[in-house]
Amino acid sequence: MQRLRVTPVRVRGGDRLCVSLPDGRDVAWCDRDTGRVALFSAAHRDAVLQALAPFTAGELTVGPPPVPTRDELARLALPPDDDLAPNRPGEALCTDLERRPPAALRLRRDPRRADLAAQQRLGDALDGLEPAGWRVLHAVPLPGADHIDHLAFGPGGVLALHAFAADRTRVRVGDRLVQGGRGTAVDLTLTRRRADRAAHVLAVVVRPVLVVVGAARLDAASAPGDIQVLRDDEVPALARLGGVLKPADIESLYAAARDRRTWLAA
Repeated sequence: MQRLRVTPVRVRGGDRLCVSLPDGRDVAWCDRDTGRVALFSAAHRDAVLQALAPFTAGELTVGPPPVPTRDELARLALPPDDDLAPNRPGEALCTDLERRPPAALRLRRDPRRADLAAQQRLGDALDGLEPAGWRVLHAVPLPGADHIDHLAFGPGGVLALHAFAADRTRVRVGDRLVQGGRGTAVDLTLTRRRADRAAHVLAVVVRPVLVVVGAARLDAASAPGDIQVLRDDEVPALARLGGVLKPADIESLYAAARDRRTWLAA
């Protein structure tokens, strides 16, 4: 087992300990005030607890944040401008299209329209998971003018979903790039980085998922193992996933994530 590195950090006024591998990849966070540890990989559990021991006092708890009480939930009532729950699928692209219409950019074929349609189609599929105990946020804003297309919380865990508009073309997913017709390509680093940023903010494991929308054919044999690749018609099958989060944990994480201010430290 590689020796883990522990680094103190400050997030939203609180103190955390970041546990990482020698190459810089984070494997866990520890909230110093509550003693709660969020593991990004269960395989490192024992090594993480051993690495944290010299930096903490008392017993550590591994798992999602505690469920807020009724009084705490009342205090968490959000101002409308800070509540992300009403966001529509593709909200960020809708805003961008309004501010910079295709005519102003002199675009003959604006790729943003295809991206918007893909995000809306995926968003509708994800909203259909709610009867199975899932909660979904769309167009979660991140500092630096980026956003997470969709963030889903359910019995199967937390998923950061990135929509790729295939537009009825053949799509090939490699170890670094996803490529579609007409030269469309996306770096999978973006998919992975968005999930990592969500994991750091929420202090919970967030799985990156690439959803290819409207592909005539999908070749994902060379896709990296840490990113799940789905066709949009496979999204309803996520309802069958379970065994990761309890209903109370889902609601707790969703309540934190829907607050726009949560993402200021992403």
